[in-house]
Amino acid sequence: MKIVPMVAARTDARDRARELRLKGWTYDQIVEEVGCAKSSVSLWVRDLPRPAPNFTSAERARKAARTRWDPVLAEREEHRKRVKEEARAEVGQLSDRELFLVGVGLYWAEGTKDKAYARRERLVFVNSDPDMIGLFMRWLDLLDVPRADRRLSLMIHESADVEGAEAFWAEITGIPRSDFLKTTLKRHNPLTVRKNTGEAYRGCLVVKVAKSADLYRRVEGAWYGIVGGAQWRADRMSDWPAMQSPVV
Repeated sequence: MKIVPMVAARTDARDRARELRLKGWTYDQIVEEVGCAKSSVSLWVRDLPRPAPNFTSAERARKAARTRWDPVLAEREEHRKRVKEEARAEVGQLSDRELFLVGVGLYWAEGTKDKAYARRERLVFVNSDPDMIGLFMRWLDLLDVPRADRRLSLMIHESADVEGAEAFWAEITGIPRSDFLKTTLKRHNPLTVRKNTGEAYRGCLVVKVAKSADLYRRVEGAWYGIVGGAQWRADRMSDWPAMQSPVV
């Protein structure tokens, strides 16, 4: 005699569950509302479309902020690329003099330098940036440094792709791997958190120039010539207003 009311109640619960699901309620919310098992609710509403995500107020605020800022960030990125491209185009082809001066500055920033307490009058350049290495090699070409006088070696963590890195630098420099000196492997410390990992990590390339004492001295002299020339220009610029003042 009680079966019919129970069936009616279950039908009412099913209908209520479907109604709530169409309004975007989650399974847990429906279970709490109708008082049925989650498995029953799942069975009743499985043919209905999934509701849209129910974002919290904070999530809605973040989504609105992203919607508002995405066009701004895209415009900034476009501006960034445009400025870089315009600057690149302005440089154009370097003259030999310009390349020489750039190379001097590059070496003095990144190369090994002589000290009064430690004589190192030999060109030694170490870097991990392929563009820097490529420019340095081109600079050595300008200075007529024979390929045979260029001693290349790799410094890299032992956990990296050593053979791949050697092949990479051989392609960048145009010097065969067979001509490289022995690679220096850095011991891996698992406690150290390193960011220079992954396929892009190629270690550092060391470029030593044999019999380069006089060339080093020339580079050092040229560097101080650049410093002096820049100071002269600064002095001239500081005097510019006075030089332009009309004579009374």
